Amino acid sequence: MRVELRNITKRFGSFTANDSISLTVEPGQIHCLLGENGAGKSTLMNVLFGLLHPDDGEILLDGERVSFANSGEAVRHGIGMVHQHFMLVPVFSVAENVVLGFEPTKSLNRLDHETARREIRDLSAKYGLDVDPDAIVESLPVGVQQRVEILKALSHDARLLILDEPTAVLTPQEIEALIDIMRALAAAGTSILFITHKLKEVRAVADVITVIRQGRVIDSVSPETSESDLAALMVGRSVSLTVAKEPVELGEGSLELRDVVVRDDRGLVAVNGVSLTVRAGEIVALAGVQGNGQTELAEAIAGMRPVESGQILLGGRDITNNSPREILDAGLGHVPEDRHRDGLVLSMSVADNLVLNTPRRAPFARRGTRQLAAVNDNARDLVQRFDIRTTGIDATAGSLSGGNQQKVIVARELSRPLVAFMASQPTRGLDVGSIEYVHRQIVAERNAGRGVLIISSELDEVLALGDRIAVMYAGRITGLVDSSTSREEIGLLMAGGS
Repeated sequence: MRVELRNITKRFGSFTANDSISLTVEPGQIHCLLGENGAGKSTLMNVLFGLLHPDDGEILLDGERVSFANSGEAVRHGIGMVHQHFMLVPVFSVAENVVLGFEPTKSLNRLDHETARREIRDLSAKYGLDVDPDAIVESLPVGVQQRVEILKALSHDARLLILDEPTAVLTPQEIEALIDIMRALAAAGTSILFITHKLKEVRAVADVITVIRQGRVIDSVSPETSESDLAALMVGRSVSLTVAKEPVELGEGSLELRDVVVRDDRGLVAVNGVSLTVRAGEIVALAGVQGNGQTELAEAIAGMRPVESGQILLGGRDITNNSPREILDAGLGHVPEDRHRDGLVLSMSVADNLVLNTPRRAPFARRGTRQLAAVNDNARDLVQRFDIRTTGIDATAGSLSGGNQQKVIVARELSRPLVAFMASQPTRGLDVGSIEYVHRQIVAERNAGRGVLIISSELDEVLALGDRIAVMYAGRITGLVDSSTSREEIGLLMAGGS
């Protein structure tokens, strides 16, 4: 199917998310839409899928102008979309999820399970999507769940498949498998729109790359375009894609975990006897697919979740089950995984957020009285030093972009003396320019002799930052390797191999 978007404009109040965007996807083409977060990629795809309605412009399918009142109409016109956050019912089987809303029935309106299974087997064989139709979705690895989403779209005869950030939670092996699937679909005539900000994957699979920045098409280029040129098109300036690290003399353990056991919100063991030492002057990167206990481990270190057994030491001091305030005061800098829930008070000013970790301490308070001048002086200094883009220190944190919100947290945590620094998913949702900045700050902390623990599901980030790499799977450390280890070997460890 040939898809044309002509001068698509979408506004939200005074903000223009898509500004007269035009692009064409040819039949059987893998067309990548590349851009920073906030560039307008997802908005454009939601317009194409009928979830949003354009203010101007038109959509043409095989030369015929169409207009979708909702996503159901888009599906009936042959458009399928796999969202970044899967739209599956965890307790249903693969077959039940695929036919949901379009169920084949027999007498008394009961689901015809055998017909549903047969349809899935046929589609799986046709496109190389190996999925058991009787498997319960919540028991499947993330990569297989994604295949279920793709099968669901293909079961409705999708001739254009939109994949929104499809590799965000996959292991390297699952990413390779997805790329093979995309190529097979394209070879069979399915058009694919692939939304991402990951440069390596774009160059590996795309036929055409369209770069958008601030809601506008900047250029359409070939996959032979270098990563540095693509990054410059995305951001509007040259960007360093490597992390320079000088040799540093290692000190004693600044953060030590000894046989730590932690339970999740359901009472199940999420961290199962983890031992790990982060020495002063090194970055240990904890890699793993999301959901293998990394989140619970980070929360336990920061005092946000109880430790059932084991010990956590900070600079030799036992901080096990201390309060978050006590742990911060002991010298842990912490960038949390969810910056909105745990890192910022969005309704408060930038200035106030920059002293959230020391609000009652001099010079920001004296005898219980807040010292506004000191708070504001601190904010002006950190905004300048950490290049926080804001209309002013009185602007709310919620008014900032994701990258600048992250800069506020990093600036706050690194503006005081630390024993160790821990950052969970430090660049999640950030564009290449903001990633470059955050990585520089992390390396500077390591170079200053602090122990640094980075918890990341981004393998490129793990390889770029880690002096040593610990891999976590099913609540355990499955390997501890150095940064020269291959992506494939780390990927196997992430999948539970050895």
